Amino acid sequence: MATAKKLAEQIQAAENEMKQQENRLKELRQQYKAQEGKERTHRLIERGAILESLIDEAVTFTNEQIKTFLEKTVKTEFARKILTQIKEQNAVNNTTKQSPQQKENDGGTGEKSEVEQVMMDGG
Repeated sequence: MATAKKLAEQIQAAENEMKQQENRLKELRQQYKAQEGKERTHRLIERGAILESLIDEAVTFTNEQIKTFLEKTVKTEFARKILTQIKEQNAVNNTTKQSPQQKENDGGTGEKSEVEQVMMDGG
């Protein structure tokens, strides 16, 4: 009987430990979600500030006007070309920290594409 009692105590201890671990997991998930929210808010504020710094008197425009401007701008062929190139660069940068892709892009000449040059010149 002493053995059964010991096993029952071990089971209870394991169940208590499981509950503690479940609570810890719940806390970590909440912290993760809160951190993601903070990072998103920071990103949105930062990008809004970038937008306002690039558009003269941006505060005088309505949100709908800014949205229309961005929608029309992003749909241009030139903007799509820039976005595609940025996505490609991000994909390369995410797979390797070195940049042999840039050497491929310029054919080893060191020359920049039209899009790269515009990006370097600031728009």
